[in-house]
Parts: sequence; structure tokens; C-alpha cells
Amino acid sequence: MAYRLSLLDKSPVADGESPSQALARTLELAKRAEEWGFHRFWLAEHHNTSALASPAPEVLIAWILAHTQRLRVGSGGVMLQHYSPYKVAENFNLLASLAPGRVDLGVGKAPGGLPLSTRALQQGLHQSEKGDFAAQLEQLDRWLRPDNSAPEQDKLQATPLPSHPAQRFLLGASENSARLAASLGWQFVFAAHINGDIDELARSLETYHRHSDGKRALLAVQVIATDSAAEAERLASDLQHYRVQTADGQSVTVGSLEQANAYIRQSGAEDYRIEPRVSSVIKGSATEVHQQLDALQRRFNIDEFIIDTPISDGKSRIKSLELLAGHQLVTA
Repeated sequence: MAYRLSLLDKSPVADGESPSQALARTLELAKRAEEWGFHRFWLAEHHNTSALASPAPEVLIAWILAHTQRLRVGSGGVMLQHYSPYKVAENFNLLASLAPGRVDLGVGKAPGGLPLSTRALQQGLHQSEKGDFAAQLEQLDRWLRPDNSAPEQDKLQATPLPSHPAQRFLLGASENSARLAASLGWQFVFAAHINGDIDELARSLETYHRHSDGKRALLAVQVIATDSAAEAERLASDLQHYRVQTADGQSVTVGSLEQANAYIRQSGAEDYRIEPRVSSVIKGSATEVHQQLDALQRRFNIDEFIIDTPISDGKSRIKSLELLAGHQLVTA
């Protein structure tokens, strides 16, 4: 069975370059992705880091929509815990009205940063009123669905109401996230680029497919395609995620042991665990990468992969994706 390829971009800032240069490369990559036949182009949300230049995917989405014609553009994802669900619905209804049929709303549960930025983003918010993540997602889902039951002057809606609303995705890496996505009729994206546990992947996808009335999950994966296996190994050599879990039940996945220790310092946690996540990077020549994607597709019946290429050097990242595009099995 054929599958689509889509891209997730974090606007990494390479050594010696400015955030403006990194963002210009994100736009260049989006234009090339459209030419190469990728289906979607998603922007990530990360806070308080000099290594990534993308704290506000909504802004980048508008910019990229204005410079492309066919590519679907979206968030991968909006970190809902920081924001009003009503405002998120307004933002994406506006984007969907600007570019009908081309906007995706991907929502994530993670904070997108460490405790310092989380506290700054949530200053003044009443978390007890917002409820837990499931309640916030349910609120967002309601705001995205027009209410025609009340008189015009007595109803609150997230205007403008687009003719083609944003397609809705929940990004997660657990059975609970899969079940929540299915309960709301949202598409589910398993974040294997963060959590490479194949057993957790299998359980989550099985749960989603069982409860989603026939919808198929998407799979986000880290991919490095190069001219040689040795080069791919070199580029992937220092990639490692860590899961931090504190005694109060909070958990977060970060991209280095340094970030894990910073999370502990900033949170003030005294009882915690730091565990390495299973590495899941798919690497090798473009042919070898597609062979591995083929195997995942056959095993889990995947219709679409979201490709995250964890290379900060701009030229190497673009080359990796160009090699992957040149060997695509499907471009529609």
C-alpha cells in the first residue's frame, strides 16, 4: 500500500547563523517541499532556546501559506496548555479562511520548553478553570464546531467561520492520547520521533484504530537520508532523548541530558527519574530509509509519515530531504 510523506520543521539555528537565516531556510524548505511533492509542512513550537527559532507556529503558518500554492501547512503542534482554547480556535479559523483547504491544526500536550518558559507563558492563567489537557482539547473541539442552536446575538463563536475548517490532529505518544483523539474524532499522530518504544507504538495505534471508526493514524519519525550509511551514522551519533518524571506525576521528554538536568533545577523537583528514551532514528541511504518506512507501513498500515530531520546544518538537512524526495514512492 502506498503512503504519503510530510515534513515537520523546527527552524534549527546552525552554528554561526542568525534566527532570521534559520527562518528564511524554513521558507526555502517549504517551497522545495511543495516542488518535491511532500503533502504537509508542519511547524513546531519551542520556547526559550537559542537553538530553535520557532516559538509561534501560527505566525510561520501564515507566512508560508502566503509563499506556497498547494502545500498543506500546519502546526506540529500548538502546546495547548499555555493558551485559551477559544483563541487557538480563532487563530486557526482565521488561517483556514485565508487559505481554504490548506490548513492543519496539530495540538500537543508537551510544554515545548522548560519550567522557566512554562511559568512565563502561563502567568495569570487559572489552571483550575482550564481543567486538564483532555478538558482543554474538548473545549477547543467545541469552539471549532459552529453553534447554530442559539440566536445570533446570544451565541459566542470563534469567528471567522471558514468554509473549509482546519484539519485536526492530536500529537501524542501513549494509549491515552490515542483514545482521546478517537473520542473526539481527531486524527492521531504517534510521536515516534520522541518516543521510539515499538511496543508503546503498537499499543497506541491498535487503540486508535479500534476506536476511531476507520481512521488511520499518522506516524512521526526521525529520518536522516545521506549518500552513505557511514555519513548517516555520523549525523545520528549524538541523538538521544530523555524522559524526566517527577514524584508529582509530571513528565516531559527532552533532547539532551543537559536539558533534563535543567528541567530538574528549574522545577525544583527533589524526587525524580531521568530515563533515556529508545532511539528511533531511521537512517541510511534514501533507498535504505524507504525500506525501513516500507516495513513500518506494512506492519502498522500507515497512510502517512511525518518526517523530522534532526540535522541543524541547513545544507545537510535540505540534501537529506531532497534525497528522500527523489526516492518517494508516492507524491500525491
